[in-house]
Amino acid sequence: MAKRTAGPDLAALLDSWVLSLRADRKSPQTVKAYSDGVRFYLRWCADGDRPPLDRASLREWIADLLDRGAQPSTARSRQLAVRRYAAWLADEGEIPVDPFLGVKAPKLDARVVEPLSDDELRALLKACTPPKGATPAEMLRHRRDEAIVRLMLETGVRAGEVVALGLDDVDLGAGTAIVRRGKGGKGRVVPFGPHSALAIDRYKRLRATHRLAASSPDLWLGDRGKSFSYDALHKSLAERARAAGIVGFHPHKMRHTAAHRWLAAGGSETGLMAVAGWTRPDMLMRYTKAQASARAAEEARGLNLGEL
Repeated sequence: MAKRTAGPDLAALLDSWVLSLRADRKSPQTVKAYSDGVRFYLRWCADGDRPPLDRASLREWIADLLDRGAQPSTARSRQLAVRRYAAWLADEGEIPVDPFLGVKAPKLDARVVEPLSDDELRALLKACTPPKGATPAEMLRHRRDEAIVRLMLETGVRAGEVVALGLDDVDLGAGTAIVRRGKGGKGRVVPFGPHSALAIDRYKRLRATHRLAASSPDLWLGDRGKSFSYDALHKSLAERARAAGIVGFHPHKMRHTAAHRWLAAGGSETGLMAVAGWTRPDMLMRYTKAQASARAAEEARGLNLGEL
């Protein structure tokens, strides 16, 4: 076998890595995030004539991302993508050793995410109300978005998990939805109440008129005969948030909100972990610490320990 005189074509091998990620049953969102991160890195290296399989290059790239205003979490996820790609190249024999073995992820600041207030929640739901004289297509969009908002706010399901729901995954009578493949490949059953069930039922009755109604197993359908993608969910909910006057909205904020509301209503931490799909208590604390003091103050007032 002839000895290689040049390094592998890292950009060309990306397609093979993507196939490997899919074979490992990584979610479409994870596959996209990983492949985008590596492409950004390879382009940055090419623009600066830097060797991509070099620790110094990786450190400089992360520093450059942060200097240009990227969130620490973004820098961390992109660095992870490059490290995973290098590990795969070594495992496949495309490179002799993994140059990033032992490289640590950049530290993250403990960012506090405030949940949406009750007024913001009401405004968000109001923004999903169909206007008078709405066309059938507009009615479908409004009812779909209201059902999604209610389901996410009540259960805390992730955006990708919502998008992946099929028609057969939702039982309105039992008030349950099956998340067949959550983060880490784990499935779970998510309960929801009558208000979410009513919103989903209203949407499903309109869904029956969609051109993909009979052929698509997906619960959510998009506009103009299209399917409803992860990007479409982000775009739709961002439009609703703008109409509601909510600043700094991101769909993931609804997961924080759902977790806070669960605990504030007296729900247990173990119950919340099961519904939200968390396996570690530290994840629960990360999502709920913004309002931990407020919940503790409310609990203290109820205990009235100063009465002697």
